Amino acid sequence: MITDNQVKRLRTYLQQGKTLDLAAAKSGMDPKTARKYRTPGKLPSEIRAEQFRAWRTRNDPFDEVWWEIEAFLELNSGLEAKTLFDHLQRTYPGRFSDGQLRTFQRKVKYWRATEGPAKEIYFPQIHKPGEVGQSDFTCMNRLEVTIAGQPFNHLIYHFVLSYSNWETGTVCFSESFESLSEGLQNALWTLGGVPQYHQTDRLSAAVNKPENPEKFTRMYQGLLSHYRLTGRRINPSKAHENGDIEQRHHRFKRALEQSLLLRGSRDFVSRTAYAEYLQKLFAQLNSGRTRRYEEERNFLQPLPPKPLDSCTKLFVKVGPSSTVRVKHKVYSVPSRLVGETICIRLSAEKLEIWYGQRHIETIPRLRGSDTHRIQYRHMIDWLIRKPGAFANYRYRSDLFPTSRFRMAYDALCERHTLSKAGKEYVKILQLAARENETAVDDALRVLFARDETISVENVTTQLQSCLPVMPATQVEIAPVNLQGYDLLLQAVQEVAP
Repeated sequence: MITDNQVKRLRTYLQQGKTLDLAAAKSGMDPKTARKYRTPGKLPSEIRAEQFRAWRTRNDPFDEVWWEIEAFLELNSGLEAKTLFDHLQRTYPGRFSDGQLRTFQRKVKYWRATEGPAKEIYFPQIHKPGEVGQSDFTCMNRLEVTIAGQPFNHLIYHFVLSYSNWETGTVCFSESFESLSEGLQNALWTLGGVPQYHQTDRLSAAVNKPENPEKFTRMYQGLLSHYRLTGRRINPSKAHENGDIEQRHHRFKRALEQSLLLRGSRDFVSRTAYAEYLQKLFAQLNSGRTRRYEEERNFLQPLPPKPLDSCTKLFVKVGPSSTVRVKHKVYSVPSRLVGETICIRLSAEKLEIWYGQRHIETIPRLRGSDTHRIQYRHMIDWLIRKPGAFANYRYRSDLFPTSRFRMAYDALCERHTLSKAGKEYVKILQLAARENETAVDDALRVLFARDETISVENVTTQLQSCLPVMPATQVEIAPVNLQGYDLLLQAVQEVAP
């Protein structure tokens, strides 16, 4: 498009005695176009203004029904033009064709721009160094990362400084207070300082628990006080108020996606290797923010002498079933603790069982929809004494360490009554607890392969035989006999003329 300045330069060069071709070249236009503007006259903007028409070339097909559409828009401005157009087609069959949709959409757009409600305005903010750090959890499942070939569904606790956009993150599995505490402290100690404010969303998952909101709020305030942080929360359903971290979510995941594509694989040998990969990516992203980061570090508050313990201490009484309930999840503990009050140190990924200042056991924390984790070794001694309880035990599914144990129980049920099968299976389970679970599993595999009867006696005999067990992954392939191909070729040659 030719601008007014180009035409003015063209006329200036012509007045200086330049040829038309030279003046056009200096003005950045074609000589044919320059001929239209070489004589003094109107500028391009003036010509375009005259060419603009303010009248319609045909009648408005929606003029007679627009009052009805306008009523809908005034009542609910969120209605889409396609929805309203479909309504017109249903109300007036055959009057409006699909080809008129674009015309209708332009009319609705024009009404919204001239008569519709005012739109929300986003006001750019001035960020000050060392003032605000924002954080949030973001789901990483869409990237389809795997660990040793297995899907690795996880979250990232993401932290960013609003001024310099310096960022870091920690792998976690739930939006719990423990994950928040661990992620925030990791970020601050990696940063080497503390901003004035920690801004988050409403923290409904991590802090505001319905069963005891005061306790979780008190724990969160204790965490902030330890680092002399002031907590700030955005308004409900206003994610744009936490715009820095929301934008960093998008850009970080896009950067990770591109990095994984460049790597050529989304699989990692271990979780540690994946975490190291993420930290290298964060370092790469932060390398372009060095100047503002160094500037911001001068305004950060100093760190406290040491980090705060990120675990939550709970005192729970062990029930008669040798289980405890933690965060709506059921865990088994050694039966000798029945009736005792134990201390549970709950962290983001594990539970530590303590009694009388002594560490008893560490249990992995349940994730997602799993609601119970029962360890058969905790109760096998009493299960042997009460084998009849096995058949209808509420958490019976947890008493099958592998699928082969479940197959063994099903095989026993086919040969015995339910009570007898349960009694026999519990003895096999006791054998796994006292001897070796993997060895018992291998013994069951051998018995199934030989089509032998599943019983505690046969499993014991197999264990005591000390015979090497073929690995489950070992496959024997018979050598290929090529003699058949030779005969086939020979037959073809005899048939050929």
